[in-house]
Amino acid sequence: MNAHHPSPDSQRIWLTGASSGIGLALAEELLAAGHRLALSARRSGPLQQLSERFPSQVLLVPGDLGEASQVEAIGERIRLHWGALDMAILNAGTCEYVEAADFQAAMVERVLRANLLSAAYCIEAALPLLRAGKQPQLVAVGSSVTYFPLPRAEAYGASKAGLRYLMDSLRIDLAHEGIDVTLVSPGFVDTPLTAQNDFPMPLRWPVSKAARHIARRLSARPQEIAFPTPFIAGLLLLAHLPKRLQLAIGKRLARPTSSQPTAPRPASDKDVQP
Repeated sequence: MNAHHPSPDSQRIWLTGASSGIGLALAEELLAAGHRLALSARRSGPLQQLSERFPSQVLLVPGDLGEASQVEAIGERIRLHWGALDMAILNAGTCEYVEAADFQAAMVERVLRANLLSAAYCIEAALPLLRAGKQPQLVAVGSSVTYFPLPRAEAYGASKAGLRYLMDSLRIDLAHEGIDVTLVSPGFVDTPLTAQNDFPMPLRWPVSKAARHIARRLSARPQEIAFPTPFIAGLLLLAHLPKRLQLAIGKRLARPTSSQPTAPRPASDKDVQP
């Protein structure tokens, strides 16, 4: 099969957060498999490079997914070009860590907008297109942080917990329409965003390995894709401990808090934190 042309059984896929990290690596995997991709991110440079390599497979639909009007325009462009979607992969997101000594609601709002509200905007735009597609599937990249509360992850964890509930409920409500719903729950993945972390990241996967795993599992249309298995198993075990033991473990994981103001992280187009 020529990877630079759509395959006969190619899917029409909208992938967000495609400029770096998991999104970029997953775009490479799906394009190599012959699928057609509508690629979204704020930064258009990496998307343009993919378009030049796969000109007959890539539709560029850049924009700020935290702005509902821009997402609506992206959905309309996809409709005009393809008429429908067979899959939407909502991968865009970011991470900022809370310092309890300087708790900032504005930071929580930023993370919720990037990780949860943007997904809701994309779902609103994608559902009419998926309803017109073949064997439609809605996919969102969540996080394994939702299994067990971790220190300083209040904003990130809350946004991903909300995304998990959103997808779990949609799976029920969309079942009668034949739209399958899949949640991806990665552990630590080696990306530019996790490179900024200042704490140990056990069982971290290379981004290429994570993308291959996701692409391979998507065809089975599971309810959830969680990896790596030993890391997920450990979190699930911790989640079943009594709350007082969970608190004791969490306190051991926490580091001394700083009274310095929390500087916002640069906005990110992908979701790579656990």
